Amino acid sequence: MNLPNKLTLTRIVMIPFFVTAMLINTGWEGQKWVALVIFVLSSLTDFADGRIARARGLVTNFGKLMDPLADKLLVSSALICLCGLQKLEAWIVIVIIAREFIISGFRLVAADAGVVIAAGMWGKVKTVFQMTMVILLIADIPVLHVFTRIIVYIATALTIVSLIEYFIRNRKLISDFK
Repeated sequence: MNLPNKLTLTRIVMIPFFVTAMLINTGWEGQKWVALVIFVLSSLTDFADGRIARARGLVTNFGKLMDPLADKLLVSSALICLCGLQKLEAWIVIVIIAREFIISGFRLVAADAGVVIAAGMWGKVKTVFQMTMVILLIADIPVLHVFTRIIVYIATALTIVSLIEYFIRNRKLISDFK
């Protein structure tokens, strides 16, 4: 269990604290900022674990599988909370989470065949935009509402683009499945 893998697991452990901060109604305005800090810190572990793993030669199969899963859990939790708080449309949440289930299912089938598939460039860009979208939606700064909506639609489009790219990049593997 190396440092990047510990950071990935830390991200997963922080999810219940984030969800609690998002959904428990205390009436305190600062509560959204607590949720935001937890989300940002969790998101930063995503950037740190990958960089550390590559820089120190600590890339593992566990990390290749669990890092994207931890991202999906964190972002999906945030999206569901934001939908429940009526800050994000359900159709967007469905598109994003459906993509995550499709990719996770494909990765599991590939892993069963002994193949580990790392995240692609578009998937990483998508993750950055989704995390930025969540941060902007949690912060809910009125002067940034138009900008936030633009980021929401870019993140949604990148979700679809990254799914298409994933299948194109792995089409040989897909065609080999029986």
